[in-house]
Amino acid sequence: MSQLALPLQLADHAVFASYLASGNESLVAALQALAAGTDTSGCYLWGAAATGKTHLLQAVCTSAGDESVYLPMTLLTDSPPEILHGFANRRLVCIDDVDTAAGKPGWELALFDLCNQVFDAKGSLVAAASAAPRAAAFKLADLQSRLSQLPTFQLRGLDDADTCRALQLRAGHRGLDLPDDTAQFLISRNRRDMASLYKLLDKLDLAALRAQRRLTIPFVKQVLESE
Repeated sequence: MSQLALPLQLADHAVFASYLASGNESLVAALQALAAGTDTSGCYLWGAAATGKTHLLQAVCTSAGDESVYLPMTLLTDSPPEILHGFANRRLVCIDDVDTAAGKPGWELALFDLCNQVFDAKGSLVAAASAAPRAAAFKLADLQSRLSQLPTFQLRGLDDADTCRALQLRAGHRGLDLPDDTAQFLISRNRRDMASLYKLLDKLDLAALRAQRRLTIPFVKQVLESE
């Protein structure tokens, strides 16, 4: 990643083991095969905000190591499109928020060129967006067509029970015990999107470490009230 003068470190928690695959098992299996190199077909995944798209793309790159590159378009589109040059030499190219480039002619063309270079080099492309390829508002028909050729998966959101399980999985990955009643309390009293809940869990983790306390409901209430 030395080609980029941007902070593109992968998040420590973004691994397959900390992602609850409930309802998205076929997608996770496909991504694991791509990371391992046992499949080269690539894929396109889409879904609403905070459904885990970034987590999964970073998990792919963490698993594949130096053979991969993670390209977050929300950061890159502030730079010239030429910043993409040279990344097609990676076995696995993961483009996050690819629809951020929709309606930006220079970026759409640069992405189309990158897709072609990856395919010509027999590499694999993984793209994530908030909408399916045909609904992503790309102006360059060739780019839309290229992305549409990838196996496409829609991410399923989590119900309340799975949201609790996802929180507990993340807590366990951090070495925390999150009891069932505390997890249920958190999702009933706060925003239920996973990004917000994970940020809250980070705060509770730090507070519990400082106070040497378990994540009981009384302790969580105390932390929330203090803020």
